[in-house]
Amino acid sequence: MRIYLPATLDELDSLTLLAPRRAHAVTPALRAALPDEDEEGLEFAAQLAAADESLLRVAGAPSAPTLRLVVSADVPEALVDAVDEDTDEAQDEALSAPSAVALRGDLERRWVVCVHVDEPAASADVQAALEGDEEAVERLAERDLLWYDVSELAAIPR
Repeated sequence: MRIYLPATLDELDSLTLLAPRRAHAVTPALRAALPDEDEEGLEFAAQLAAADESLLRVAGAPSAPTLRLVVSADVPEALVDAVDEDTDEAQDEALSAPSAVALRGDLERRWVVCVHVDEPAASADVQAALEGDEEAVERLAERDLLWYDVSELAAIPR
C-alpha cells in the first residue's frame, strides 16, 4: 500500500528511518470526498495532506531544517490502520483529513520509493507559517515539493 508520511529532514538521516506515526493514503473516505478525481489526483491529495502535516513535525523539531518533507513508501497493508474518528488521535485537525491512516510499525528503508521536499528557498515561508503567518501558509500551498528518488536522499539540499 502506498502511504505518504510527514517527516523532517533530520528524521530522514536517522538509522531507524521513521517510527510508527500518522500518515496519509488513498482511503475509501478520500475516494468518497473526491469522487471526480482519478487515482493520480487522489494520490496527490494524500501527498498534500502529508505535506500540511509535516509542518507540525517541523514545529516539534526545533533543530530540524525548516522544510516540509513527505516520504512516499510502499508498505505491507498489515502495517496500516484506518484512523477511527472516535479516537483521541482523530481529534487532531490533520487526522480529520479523509486520507489519514496510522502506520503501526517501523518504516523500513527498503519500502521507501521517493521523497518530496521543499526547495531551500521555501524555508522562510515554512518558518513564517510556523509563527502563524496565514499568508505564508497560502504561499506554501502554492509551492510544489521537489521529487527525489530513494537513491538521491543524501543529495537533498538543506
